[in-house]
Amino acid sequence: MSELVFDELHWKPRHNPWAVAVTVTLATFMEVLDTSIANVALPHMAGSLGASQEEATWVLTSYLVSSAIILPISGWLANRFGRKRFYMSCVAMFTACSLLCGLAQTLPLLILARILQGLGGGGLATSEQAILADTFPIEKRGQAFALYGMAVVVAPAIGPTLGGWITDNFNWHWIFFINLPVGLLSLYLSNRMVEDPPFLKARKEASKHLKVDFMGLGLVALGVGCLEFTLDKGQEKDWFGDPMIRFTAILAVCLLIFFSYWEWNHPDPIVDLKLLKNRNFGTAVFLQLVLGMVLFGSTVLIPQYLQVLLGYTAERAGMVLSPAGFMLMAMMFVAGRTLGKMDPRLMVCCGYIVTALGIYNLTRLDLTTSFASVTEWRMLQVIALPFVFIPISTLNYVGVPATKSNQISSLSNFARNLGGSAGTALLTTYIARSSQVHQSALAANVVSGSAAYNGFMDRVKEALIKGGMAPAGASRLAIGEAYQLMLRQASMLSYKNAFAILAVVILALSPLPFLMRLPPKRVAKPAAEEMAVH
Repeated sequence: MSELVFDELHWKPRHNPWAVAVTVTLATFMEVLDTSIANVALPHMAGSLGASQEEATWVLTSYLVSSAIILPISGWLANRFGRKRFYMSCVAMFTACSLLCGLAQTLPLLILARILQGLGGGGLATSEQAILADTFPIEKRGQAFALYGMAVVVAPAIGPTLGGWITDNFNWHWIFFINLPVGLLSLYLSNRMVEDPPFLKARKEASKHLKVDFMGLGLVALGVGCLEFTLDKGQEKDWFGDPMIRFTAILAVCLLIFFSYWEWNHPDPIVDLKLLKNRNFGTAVFLQLVLGMVLFGSTVLIPQYLQVLLGYTAERAGMVLSPAGFMLMAMMFVAGRTLGKMDPRLMVCCGYIVTALGIYNLTRLDLTTSFASVTEWRMLQVIALPFVFIPISTLNYVGVPATKSNQISSLSNFARNLGGSAGTALLTTYIARSSQVHQSALAANVVSGSAAYNGFMDRVKEALIKGGMAPAGASRLAIGEAYQLMLRQASMLSYKNAFAILAVVILALSPLPFLMRLPPKRVAKPAAEEMAVH
Protein backbone atom coordinates (compact mmCIF):
# COMPACT_ATOMS: atom_id res chain seq x y z
CA MET A 1 0.00 0.00 0.00
CA SER A 2 2.82 2.41 0.88
CA GLU A 3 4.49 1.67 -2.48
CA LEU A 4 1.23 2.50 -4.25
CA VAL A 5 0.96 5.84 -2.45
CA PHE A 6 4.61 6.58 -3.27
CA ASP A 7 3.91 5.84 -6.95
CA GLU A 8 0.92 8.18 -6.93
CA LEU A 9 2.99 11.04 -5.51
CA HIS A 10 6.31 10.58 -7.31
CA TRP A 11 5.56 8.94 -10.67
CA LYS A 12 6.53 11.06 -13.67
CA PRO A 13 5.95 10.27 -17.36
CA ARG A 14 8.96 9.31 -19.46
CA HIS A 15 8.13 11.90 -22.13
CA ASN A 16 7.69 15.64 -21.83
CA PRO A 17 4.26 16.27 -20.24
CA TRP A 18 3.45 18.95 -22.81
CA ALA A 19 4.08 16.48 -25.64
CA VAL A 20 1.56 14.16 -23.96
CA ALA A 21 -0.91 17.06 -23.61
CA VAL A 22 -0.63 17.97 -27.31
CA THR A 23 -1.08 14.32 -28.26
CA VAL A 24 -4.35 13.82 -26.38
CA THR A 25 -5.64 17.27 -27.38
CA LEU A 26 -5.29 16.31 -31.04
CA ALA A 27 -7.94 13.58 -30.76
CA THR A 28 -10.22 15.91 -28.79
CA PHE A 29 -10.07 18.50 -31.53
CA MET A 30 -10.93 15.87 -34.14
CA GLU A 31 -13.95 14.55 -32.23
CA VAL A 32 -15.45 17.94 -31.28
CA LEU A 33 -14.86 19.37 -34.76
CA ASP A 34 -16.62 16.42 -36.39
CA THR A 35 -19.69 16.86 -34.18
CA SER A 36 -20.14 20.54 -35.05
CA ILE A 37 -19.50 19.98 -38.76
CA ALA A 38 -22.14 17.21 -38.92
CA ASN A 39 -24.81 19.62 -37.66
CA VAL A 40 -24.25 21.98 -40.60
CA ALA A 41 -24.15 19.22 -43.23
CA LEU A 42 -27.41 17.56 -42.13
CA PRO A 43 -29.63 19.01 -44.92
CA HIS A 44 -27.07 17.91 -47.54
CA MET A 45 -27.08 14.36 -46.11
CA ALA A 46 -30.87 14.23 -46.18
CA GLY A 47 -30.97 15.36 -49.81
CA SER A 48 -28.33 12.97 -51.15
CA LEU A 49 -29.62 9.94 -49.21
CA GLY A 50 -33.27 10.50 -50.13
CA ALA A 51 -34.33 10.99 -46.50
CA SER A 52 -36.60 13.52 -44.85
CA GLN A 53 -35.17 16.16 -42.50
CA GLU A 54 -36.68 14.35 -39.50
CA GLU A 55 -35.15 11.02 -40.56
CA ALA A 56 -31.77 12.68 -41.09
CA THR A 57 -31.72 13.97 -37.50
CA TRP A 58 -31.08 10.36 -36.45
CA VAL A 59 -27.54 10.94 -37.75
CA LEU A 60 -27.10 13.30 -34.79
CA THR A 61 -29.32 11.47 -32.28
CA SER A 62 -27.64 8.10 -32.81
CA TYR A 63 -24.22 9.62 -32.09
CA LEU A 64 -25.45 11.44 -28.98
CA VAL A 65 -27.14 8.34 -27.55
CA SER A 66 -24.18 6.00 -28.06
CA SER A 67 -21.75 8.65 -26.77
CA ALA A 68 -23.91 9.19 -23.67
CA ILE A 69 -24.00 5.43 -22.99
CA ILE A 70 -20.22 5.01 -23.04
CA LEU A 71 -19.42 8.14 -20.98
CA PRO A 72 -20.39 6.91 -17.48
CA ILE A 73 -18.75 3.51 -17.94
CA SER A 74 -15.56 4.64 -19.68
CA GLY A 75 -13.74 5.10 -16.36
CA TRP A 76 -14.43 1.47 -15.44
CA LEU A 77 -13.39 0.28 -18.91
CA ALA A 78 -10.11 2.22 -18.67
CA ASN A 79 -9.36 0.61 -15.30
CA ARG A 80 -10.33 -2.84 -16.52
CA PHE A 81 -8.41 -2.95 -19.79
CA GLY A 82 -5.74 -0.31 -19.20
CA ARG A 83 -6.23 3.37 -19.92
CA LYS A 84 -3.77 3.60 -22.81
CA ARG A 85 -5.25 0.53 -24.51
CA PHE A 86 -8.80 1.83 -24.02
CA TYR A 87 -7.88 5.31 -25.24
CA MET A 88 -6.15 4.05 -28.38
CA SER A 89 -9.09 1.72 -29.06
CA CYS A 90 -11.42 4.73 -28.91
CA VAL A 91 -9.23 6.72 -31.32
CA ALA A 92 -9.03 3.74 -33.70
CA MET A 93 -12.80 3.13 -33.55
CA PHE A 94 -13.62 6.80 -34.13
CA THR A 95 -11.22 7.00 -37.09
CA ALA A 96 -12.36 3.73 -38.72
CA CYS A 97 -16.02 4.64 -38.29
CA SER A 98 -15.36 8.07 -39.81
CA LEU A 99 -14.28 6.21 -42.93
CA LEU A 100 -17.46 4.11 -42.81
CA CYS A 101 -19.59 7.25 -42.39
CA GLY A 102 -17.96 8.85 -45.41
CA LEU A 103 -18.49 5.71 -47.54
CA ALA A 104 -22.14 5.21 -46.48
CA GLN A 105 -24.60 5.37 -49.38
CA THR A 106 -27.79 4.75 -47.40
CA LEU A 107 -29.20 6.34 -44.24
CA PRO A 108 -29.35 3.08 -42.18
CA LEU A 109 -25.65 2.39 -42.87
CA LEU A 110 -24.73 5.97 -41.96
CA ILE A 111 -26.68 5.75 -38.69
CA LEU A 112 -25.02 2.42 -37.81
CA ALA A 113 -21.59 3.90 -38.47
CA ARG A 114 -22.47 6.95 -36.36
CA ILE A 115 -23.52 4.71 -33.44
CA LEU A 116 -20.12 3.00 -33.50
CA GLN A 117 -18.39 6.34 -33.98
CA GLY A 118 -20.20 7.68 -30.90
CA LEU A 119 -18.92 4.77 -28.80
CA GLY A 120 -15.38 5.71 -29.77
CA GLY A 121 -15.85 9.46 -29.42
CA GLY A 122 -17.58 9.20 -26.04
CA GLY A 123 -14.61 7.43 -24.49
CA LEU A 124 -12.03 9.96 -25.69
CA ALA A 125 -12.72 12.95 -23.45
CA THR A 126 -12.80 11.00 -20.20
CA SER A 127 -9.49 9.24 -20.87
CA GLU A 128 -7.84 12.48 -22.00
CA GLN A 129 -8.70 14.43 -18.86
CA ALA A 130 -7.56 11.56 -16.63
CA ILE A 131 -4.27 11.34 -18.58
CA LEU A 132 -3.67 15.07 -18.11
CA ALA A 133 -4.52 14.88 -14.39
CA ASP A 134 -1.97 12.09 -13.85
CA THR A 135 0.71 13.53 -16.14
CA PHE A 136 0.88 16.99 -14.56
CA PRO A 137 1.38 17.92 -10.88
CA ILE A 138 -1.45 19.84 -9.21
CA GLU A 139 0.20 23.25 -9.63
CA LYS A 140 0.50 22.79 -13.43
CA ARG A 141 -2.81 21.12 -14.15
CA GLY A 142 -4.50 24.45 -14.83
CA GLN A 143 -2.20 25.16 -17.78
CA ALA A 144 -2.65 21.60 -19.08
CA PHE A 145 -6.44 21.86 -18.92
CA ALA A 146 -6.16 25.25 -20.61
CA LEU A 147 -4.50 23.62 -23.63
CA TYR A 148 -7.15 20.89 -23.63
CA GLY A 149 -9.88 23.52 -23.29
CA MET A 150 -8.58 25.39 -26.33
CA ALA A 151 -9.38 22.38 -28.51
CA VAL A 152 -12.81 21.98 -26.93
CA VAL A 153 -13.83 25.58 -27.64
CA VAL A 154 -12.01 26.31 -30.92
CA ALA A 155 -13.30 23.22 -32.74
CA PRO A 156 -17.03 24.08 -32.46
CA ALA A 157 -16.23 27.70 -33.26
CA ILE A 158 -14.66 26.91 -36.64
CA GLY A 159 -16.75 23.77 -37.26
CA PRO A 160 -19.86 25.41 -38.82
CA THR A 161 -17.77 27.64 -41.10
CA LEU A 162 -15.49 24.77 -42.18
CA GLY A 163 -18.47 22.42 -42.57
CA GLY A 164 -20.31 24.92 -44.76
CA TRP A 165 -17.23 25.42 -46.94
CA ILE A 166 -16.61 21.67 -47.36
CA THR A 167 -20.23 20.83 -48.21
CA ASP A 168 -20.50 23.76 -50.63
CA ASN A 169 -17.24 23.07 -52.47
CA PHE A 170 -17.00 19.25 -52.22
CA ASN A 171 -19.73 17.10 -50.59
CA TRP A 172 -20.78 15.99 -47.11
CA HIS A 173 -18.73 12.75 -47.30
CA TRP A 174 -15.55 14.80 -46.84
CA ILE A 175 -16.57 16.05 -43.39
CA PHE A 176 -15.84 12.48 -42.24
CA PHE A 177 -12.85 11.75 -44.50
CA ILE A 178 -10.86 14.67 -43.02
CA ASN A 179 -10.73 12.72 -39.73
CA LEU A 180 -8.56 9.96 -41.25
CA PRO A 181 -5.12 11.70 -41.30
CA VAL A 182 -5.77 13.30 -37.88
CA GLY A 183 -6.85 9.97 -36.39
CA LEU A 184 -3.85 8.07 -37.78
CA LEU A 185 -1.44 10.74 -36.49
CA SER A 186 -3.14 10.65 -33.09
CA LEU A 187 -2.78 6.85 -32.94
CA TYR A 188 0.93 7.03 -33.77
CA LEU A 189 1.65 9.73 -31.20
CA SER A 190 -0.49 8.05 -28.52
CA ASN A 191 1.42 4.82 -28.94
CA ARG A 192 4.71 6.70 -28.50
CA MET A 193 3.78 9.26 -25.82
CA VAL A 194 0.97 7.96 -23.61
CA GLU A 195 1.64 5.50 -20.78
CA ASP A 196 -0.20 4.11 -17.79
CA PRO A 197 1.17 5.02 -14.32
CA PRO A 198 2.26 2.09 -12.11
CA PHE A 199 -0.71 2.46 -9.77
CA LEU A 200 -3.14 2.10 -12.69
CA LYS A 201 -1.30 -0.99 -13.91
CA ALA A 202 -1.60 -2.45 -10.41
CA ARG A 203 -5.32 -1.67 -10.35
CA LYS A 204 -5.76 -3.28 -13.76
CA GLU A 205 -4.11 -6.49 -12.53
CA ALA A 206 -6.22 -6.50 -9.37
CA SER A 207 -9.48 -5.98 -11.31
CA LYS A 208 -8.84 -9.05 -13.49
CA HIS A 209 -9.90 -11.29 -10.61
CA LEU A 210 -13.21 -9.47 -10.08
CA LYS A 211 -16.41 -10.49 -11.82
CA VAL A 212 -17.79 -8.12 -14.43
CA ASP A 213 -20.90 -6.31 -13.27
CA PHE A 214 -23.08 -7.22 -16.26
CA MET A 215 -26.22 -6.07 -14.46
CA GLY A 216 -24.72 -2.59 -13.97
CA LEU A 217 -23.58 -2.46 -17.60
CA GLY A 218 -27.03 -3.33 -18.87
CA LEU A 219 -28.83 -0.93 -16.56
CA VAL A 220 -26.64 2.08 -17.37
CA ALA A 221 -26.69 1.40 -21.13
CA LEU A 222 -30.47 1.11 -21.32
CA GLY A 223 -31.17 3.85 -18.76
CA VAL A 224 -28.85 6.47 -20.25
CA GLY A 225 -29.89 5.53 -23.80
CA CYS A 226 -33.59 6.01 -22.98
CA LEU A 227 -32.86 9.29 -21.17
CA GLU A 228 -30.83 10.70 -24.06
CA PHE A 229 -33.52 9.67 -26.57
CA THR A 230 -36.20 11.35 -24.44
CA LEU A 231 -34.26 14.61 -24.20
CA ASP A 232 -33.29 14.69 -27.87
CA LYS A 233 -36.69 13.82 -29.35
CA GLY A 234 -39.01 15.23 -26.67
CA GLN A 235 -39.87 18.60 -28.21
CA GLU A 236 -40.06 17.15 -31.72
CA LYS A 237 -42.66 14.58 -30.57
CA ASP A 238 -44.60 16.87 -28.16
CA TRP A 239 -43.02 15.36 -25.05
CA PHE A 240 -45.46 13.36 -22.90
CA GLY A 241 -48.19 13.73 -25.48
CA ASP A 242 -46.36 11.04 -27.44
CA PRO A 243 -46.66 7.42 -26.18
CA MET A 244 -43.05 6.57 -27.10
CA ILE A 245 -41.64 9.53 -25.16
CA ARG A 246 -43.78 8.62 -22.13
CA PHE A 247 -42.52 5.05 -22.27
CA THR A 248 -38.81 5.93 -22.66
CA ALA A 249 -38.99 8.62 -19.93
CA ILE A 250 -40.61 6.27 -17.38
CA LEU A 251 -38.25 3.45 -18.34
CA ALA A 252 -35.20 5.76 -18.00
CA VAL A 253 -36.23 6.91 -14.51
CA CYS A 254 -36.91 3.36 -13.27
CA LEU A 255 -33.71 1.92 -14.72
CA LEU A 256 -31.48 4.72 -13.43
CA ILE A 257 -32.94 4.58 -9.91
CA PHE A 258 -32.38 0.82 -9.78
CA PHE A 259 -28.90 1.31 -11.30
CA SER A 260 -27.97 3.82 -8.56
CA TYR A 261 -29.08 1.40 -5.82
CA TRP A 262 -27.27 -1.52 -7.46
CA GLU A 263 -24.00 0.34 -8.02
CA TRP A 264 -23.95 1.87 -4.53
CA ASN A 265 -23.91 -1.61 -2.98
CA HIS A 266 -21.67 -3.38 -5.52
CA PRO A 267 -18.05 -4.22 -4.51
CA ASP A 268 -16.64 -3.32 -7.96
CA PRO A 269 -19.15 -0.88 -9.49
CA ILE A 270 -19.16 0.14 -13.12
CA VAL A 271 -19.77 3.73 -11.95
CA ASP A 272 -18.42 4.54 -8.48
CA LEU A 273 -21.25 6.76 -7.23
CA LYS A 274 -19.73 6.90 -3.74
CA LEU A 275 -17.20 9.38 -5.15
CA LEU A 276 -20.02 11.94 -5.03
CA LYS A 277 -19.66 11.95 -1.23
CA ASN A 278 -16.37 13.82 -1.75
CA ARG A 279 -17.34 17.47 -1.25
CA ASN A 280 -15.15 18.80 -4.05
CA PHE A 281 -16.19 16.24 -6.58
CA GLY A 282 -19.91 16.30 -5.70
CA THR A 283 -19.96 20.10 -6.01
CA ALA A 284 -17.95 19.99 -9.24
CA VAL A 285 -20.35 17.48 -10.83
CA PHE A 286 -23.32 19.73 -10.05
CA LEU A 287 -21.50 22.79 -11.40
CA GLN A 288 -20.51 20.87 -14.55
CA LEU A 289 -24.13 19.78 -15.04
CA VAL A 290 -25.46 23.34 -14.93
CA LEU A 291 -22.49 24.71 -16.89
CA GLY A 292 -23.27 22.19 -19.63
CA MET A 293 -26.90 23.33 -19.71
CA VAL A 294 -25.93 26.98 -20.15
CA LEU A 295 -22.91 26.54 -22.43
CA PHE A 296 -24.50 24.09 -24.86
CA GLY A 297 -27.87 25.83 -24.62
CA SER A 298 -26.54 29.28 -25.52
CA THR A 299 -24.37 27.81 -28.30
CA VAL A 300 -27.54 26.35 -29.84
CA LEU A 301 -29.76 29.42 -29.26
CA ILE A 302 -27.54 32.07 -30.87
CA PRO A 303 -27.10 30.48 -34.33
CA GLN A 304 -30.76 29.38 -34.21
CA TYR A 305 -31.82 32.99 -33.56
CA LEU A 306 -29.61 34.28 -36.36
CA GLN A 307 -30.86 31.78 -38.93
CA VAL A 308 -34.56 31.76 -38.03
CA LEU A 309 -35.15 35.44 -37.24
CA LEU A 310 -32.36 37.34 -39.01
CA GLY A 311 -32.12 35.12 -42.11
CA TYR A 312 -28.44 34.16 -41.74
CA THR A 313 -27.07 31.14 -43.57
CA ALA A 314 -25.50 28.37 -41.49
CA GLU A 315 -22.03 29.45 -42.63
CA ARG A 316 -22.64 33.11 -41.76
CA ALA A 317 -24.06 32.14 -38.36
CA GLY A 318 -20.91 30.10 -37.81
CA MET A 319 -18.83 33.19 -38.61
CA VAL A 320 -20.55 34.97 -35.69
CA LEU A 321 -19.39 32.23 -33.31
CA SER A 322 -15.84 31.88 -34.67
CA PRO A 323 -14.29 35.04 -33.10
CA ALA A 324 -15.68 33.96 -29.72
CA GLY A 325 -13.82 30.66 -30.11
CA PHE A 326 -10.53 32.46 -30.61
CA MET A 327 -11.35 34.74 -27.67
CA LEU A 328 -11.86 31.62 -25.55
CA MET A 329 -8.55 30.21 -26.74
CA ALA A 330 -6.70 33.35 -25.61
CA MET A 331 -8.52 33.47 -22.28
CA MET A 332 -7.83 29.77 -21.66
CA PHE A 333 -4.14 30.63 -21.66
CA VAL A 334 -4.71 33.57 -19.28
CA ALA A 335 -6.85 31.48 -16.92
CA GLY A 336 -4.29 28.67 -16.92
CA ARG A 337 -1.53 31.09 -15.94
CA THR A 338 -3.72 32.75 -13.29
CA LEU A 339 -4.81 29.54 -11.55
CA GLY A 340 -1.76 29.18 -9.30
CA LYS A 341 -1.76 32.86 -8.33
CA MET A 342 -5.24 33.26 -6.78
CA ASP A 343 -7.92 31.24 -5.02
CA PRO A 344 -9.46 28.98 -7.72
CA ARG A 345 -12.84 29.19 -5.97
CA LEU A 346 -12.79 32.97 -6.33
CA MET A 347 -11.90 32.54 -10.00
CA VAL A 348 -14.97 30.35 -10.54
CA CYS A 349 -17.21 32.77 -8.62
CA CYS A 350 -16.02 35.78 -10.64
CA GLY A 351 -16.26 33.72 -13.84
CA TYR A 352 -19.91 32.92 -13.14
CA ILE A 353 -20.77 36.55 -12.39
CA VAL A 354 -19.13 37.85 -15.59
CA THR A 355 -20.72 35.05 -17.64
CA ALA A 356 -24.15 35.88 -16.19
CA LEU A 357 -23.69 39.53 -17.21
CA GLY A 358 -22.56 38.46 -20.69
CA ILE A 359 -25.60 36.22 -21.17
CA TYR A 360 -27.96 38.91 -19.86
CA ASN A 361 -26.44 41.33 -22.37
CA LEU A 362 -27.83 39.06 -25.12
CA THR A 363 -31.35 40.17 -24.14
CA ARG A 364 -30.52 43.29 -26.21
CA LEU A 365 -30.88 41.23 -29.40
CA ASP A 366 -33.66 42.42 -31.70
CA LEU A 367 -34.69 42.03 -35.34
CA THR A 368 -32.30 44.75 -36.53
CA THR A 369 -29.14 43.80 -34.61
CA SER A 370 -26.05 43.97 -36.83
CA PHE A 371 -23.54 41.20 -37.52
CA ALA A 372 -20.81 43.12 -35.69
CA SER A 373 -22.95 43.63 -32.58
CA VAL A 374 -23.93 39.96 -32.27
CA THR A 375 -20.32 38.89 -32.77
CA GLU A 376 -19.12 41.31 -30.08
CA TRP A 377 -21.84 40.26 -27.60
CA ARG A 378 -21.04 36.58 -28.13
CA MET A 379 -17.37 37.28 -27.38
CA LEU A 380 -18.32 39.09 -24.17
CA GLN A 381 -20.59 36.18 -23.20
CA VAL A 382 -17.79 33.59 -23.31
CA ILE A 383 -14.84 35.69 -22.15
CA ALA A 384 -15.00 34.42 -18.53
CA LEU A 385 -15.84 30.75 -19.21
CA PRO A 386 -12.18 29.61 -18.98
CA PHE A 387 -12.11 30.99 -15.42
CA VAL A 388 -14.91 28.53 -14.67
CA PHE A 389 -13.86 25.48 -16.68
CA ILE A 390 -10.19 25.29 -15.70
CA PRO A 391 -10.48 25.71 -11.90
CA ILE A 392 -13.41 23.27 -11.71
CA SER A 393 -11.50 20.70 -13.79
CA THR A 394 -8.62 21.05 -11.31
CA LEU A 395 -10.57 21.17 -8.04
CA ASN A 396 -12.67 18.07 -8.73
CA TYR A 397 -9.56 15.86 -8.33
CA VAL A 398 -8.73 17.26 -4.87
CA GLY A 399 -9.05 14.66 -2.10
CA VAL A 400 -9.60 11.78 -4.54
CA PRO A 401 -7.01 8.95 -4.91
CA ALA A 402 -5.12 8.95 -8.21
CA THR A 403 -6.45 5.43 -8.87
CA LYS A 404 -9.92 7.00 -9.20
CA SER A 405 -8.93 9.63 -11.79
CA ASN A 406 -10.56 7.63 -14.62
CA GLN A 407 -13.87 7.53 -12.75
CA ILE A 408 -13.63 11.25 -11.91
CA SER A 409 -13.16 12.19 -15.57
CA SER A 410 -15.92 9.82 -16.63
CA LEU A 411 -18.55 11.24 -14.28
CA SER A 412 -17.52 14.87 -14.87
CA ASN A 413 -17.86 14.59 -18.63
CA PHE A 414 -21.10 12.66 -18.32
CA ALA A 415 -22.55 15.42 -16.10
CA ARG A 416 -21.53 18.15 -18.56
CA ASN A 417 -22.90 16.29 -21.59
CA LEU A 418 -26.12 15.37 -19.80
CA GLY A 419 -26.52 19.02 -18.81
CA GLY A 420 -25.98 20.01 -22.43
CA SER A 421 -28.67 17.63 -23.67
CA ALA A 422 -31.11 18.65 -20.94
CA GLY A 423 -30.41 22.37 -21.41
CA THR A 424 -30.89 22.20 -25.17
CA ALA A 425 -34.13 20.23 -24.80
CA LEU A 426 -35.56 22.51 -22.09
CA LEU A 427 -34.63 25.74 -23.88
CA THR A 428 -36.00 24.55 -27.21
CA THR A 429 -39.26 23.60 -25.53
CA TYR A 430 -39.42 26.86 -23.60
CA ILE A 431 -38.95 28.96 -26.75
CA ALA A 432 -41.61 27.01 -28.67
CA ARG A 433 -44.18 27.25 -25.86
CA SER A 434 -43.29 30.82 -24.86
CA SER A 435 -43.61 32.00 -28.47
CA GLN A 436 -47.24 30.86 -28.48
CA VAL A 437 -47.93 32.86 -25.31
CA HIS A 438 -46.31 35.99 -26.78
CA GLN A 439 -48.24 35.54 -30.04
CA SER A 440 -51.54 35.59 -28.13
CA ALA A 441 -50.46 38.65 -26.15
CA LEU A 442 -49.32 40.55 -29.24
CA ALA A 443 -52.40 39.60 -31.24
CA ALA A 444 -54.64 40.87 -28.46
CA ASN A 445 -53.02 44.31 -28.81
CA VAL A 446 -53.45 44.55 -32.60
CA VAL A 447 -56.41 46.87 -33.27
CA SER A 448 -57.28 47.18 -36.95
CA GLY A 449 -58.42 50.77 -36.56
CA SER A 450 -55.37 52.03 -34.66
CA ALA A 451 -53.13 54.67 -36.20
CA ALA A 452 -49.99 52.52 -35.75
CA TYR A 453 -51.56 49.51 -37.46
CA ASN A 454 -53.02 51.57 -40.32
CA GLY A 455 -49.71 53.38 -40.80
CA PHE A 456 -47.81 50.05 -41.03
CA MET A 457 -50.33 48.62 -43.49
CA ASP A 458 -50.21 51.76 -45.65
CA ARG A 459 -46.41 51.69 -45.84
CA VAL A 460 -46.34 48.00 -46.82
CA LYS A 461 -49.10 48.40 -49.44
CA GLU A 462 -47.37 51.44 -50.91
CA ALA A 463 -44.10 49.55 -51.26
CA LEU A 464 -45.84 46.57 -52.87
CA ILE A 465 -47.79 48.72 -55.33
CA LYS A 466 -44.57 50.54 -56.32
CA GLY A 467 -43.13 47.08 -57.00
CA GLY A 468 -45.91 46.46 -59.56
CA MET A 469 -48.53 44.61 -57.49
CA ALA A 470 -52.24 45.32 -57.84
CA PRO A 471 -53.88 47.21 -54.92
CA ALA A 472 -56.16 44.27 -53.98
CA GLY A 473 -53.25 41.82 -53.91
CA ALA A 474 -51.12 44.32 -52.01
CA SER A 475 -53.76 44.60 -49.27
CA ARG A 476 -53.89 40.83 -48.78
CA LEU A 477 -50.11 40.49 -48.79
CA ALA A 478 -49.76 43.37 -46.30
CA ILE A 479 -51.95 41.46 -43.84
CA GLY A 480 -49.67 38.43 -44.26
CA GLU A 481 -46.60 40.62 -43.68
CA ALA A 482 -48.10 41.98 -40.47
CA TYR A 483 -48.79 38.45 -39.26
CA GLN A 484 -45.26 37.25 -40.07
CA LEU A 485 -43.76 40.24 -38.28
CA MET A 486 -45.87 39.46 -35.22
CA LEU A 487 -44.59 35.85 -35.26
CA ARG A 488 -40.98 37.03 -35.47
CA GLN A 489 -41.48 39.50 -32.63
CA ALA A 490 -43.10 36.82 -30.46
CA SER A 491 -40.17 34.51 -31.14
CA MET A 492 -37.69 37.31 -30.40
CA LEU A 493 -39.29 37.94 -27.01
CA SER A 494 -39.01 34.22 -26.21
CA TYR A 495 -35.28 34.24 -26.93
CA LYS A 496 -34.82 37.36 -24.79
CA ASN A 497 -36.60 35.68 -21.87
CA ALA A 498 -34.55 32.50 -22.32
CA PHE A 499 -31.28 34.45 -22.11
CA ALA A 500 -32.54 36.26 -18.99
CA ILE A 501 -33.38 32.92 -17.31
CA LEU A 502 -29.94 31.52 -18.15
CA ALA A 503 -28.29 34.62 -16.67
CA VAL A 504 -30.21 34.25 -13.39
CA VAL A 505 -29.34 30.53 -13.14
CA ILE A 506 -25.64 31.20 -13.66
CA LEU A 507 -25.63 34.08 -11.16
CA ALA A 508 -27.24 31.81 -8.54
CA LEU A 509 -24.29 29.39 -8.88
CA SER A 510 -21.62 31.99 -8.04
CA PRO A 511 -21.44 31.26 -4.25
CA LEU A 512 -21.28 27.46 -4.64
CA PRO A 513 -17.55 27.13 -5.52
CA PHE A 514 -16.68 28.13 -1.95
CA LEU A 515 -18.09 24.76 -0.81
CA MET A 516 -15.00 23.14 -2.34
CA ARG A 517 -11.67 22.58 -0.58
CA LEU A 518 -8.44 24.07 -1.87
CA PRO A 519 -5.73 21.70 -3.17
CA PRO A 520 -2.92 20.99 -0.69
CA LYS A 521 0.17 23.14 -1.11
CA ARG A 522 3.34 21.33 -2.07
CA VAL A 523 6.19 21.92 0.35
CA ALA A 524 9.47 22.65 -1.37
CA LYS A 525 12.18 20.11 -0.50
CA PRO A 526 15.80 20.99 0.26
CA ALA A 527 18.09 20.36 -2.70
CA ALA A 528 19.98 17.57 -0.90
CA GLU A 529 16.76 15.75 -0.06
CA GLU A 530 15.51 16.16 -3.62
CA MET A 531 18.71 14.63 -5.00
CA ALA A 532 18.48 11.77 -2.50
CA VAL A 533 14.97 10.92 -3.69
CA HIS A 534 16.13 10.75 -7.29
